[in-house]
Amino acid sequence: MIVTLIVLCEIAFWVLLAAGLALRYVARRPRLGLAVLLCEPVLELVLLVVTAVDLKNGAAPDWKHGLAAVYIGFTVGLGHSTVKWVDARVAHRFAGGPPPVRPPKYGTARAVHEWRVAGRWTVAAVTALALLQAAVWYVGGDGDVASLRSWQQTMLFVIGINLVIAASYTVFPKRGPRRERERDTTGVSGPPG
Repeated sequence: MIVTLIVLCEIAFWVLLAAGLALRYVARRPRLGLAVLLCEPVLELVLLVVTAVDLKNGAAPDWKHGLAAVYIGFTVGLGHSTVKWVDARVAHRFAGGPPPVRPPKYGTARAVHEWRVAGRWTVAAVTALALLQAAVWYVGGDGDVASLRSWQQTMLFVIGINLVIAASYTVFPKRGPRRERERDTTGVSGPPG
């Protein structure tokens, strides 16, 4: 039942996103569209309550309960940026908005971008870690919490990978093409071609 609910929450996330943006840009009802978009956190609340009730009713904690915590964590950490990313593209395509801003490709700007991305992933993983730890405490010492602990290790791995990626862009910044580097240092672009 938990896995089915997670799948339904993911489908509902995209349906609410599409409906909210359609109301906002196609139907020209921005407030109503915003109200629909603000319903998305209710999905995670429902999933959290159902998971807690399932554990309370004596279900053995397993990978599905861990997956629910991870899904909620990732929605908390990445949901807002996903909505903003889609919103910018829909606004550009259907409402004459400006083209979406692309992430920087080179240098310090790229490193800063990667640290922001790592920050969002870290918030997602830390939220999942906290929910998983709450589930461990909720189950208590009598239950087998090995699967929940396994998810916690996975979340620590996710944090580590994202920090390594961000640090690599800081320590080894990607350099732009030669012409762009010359323009950056001299203020004049290099020779064509």
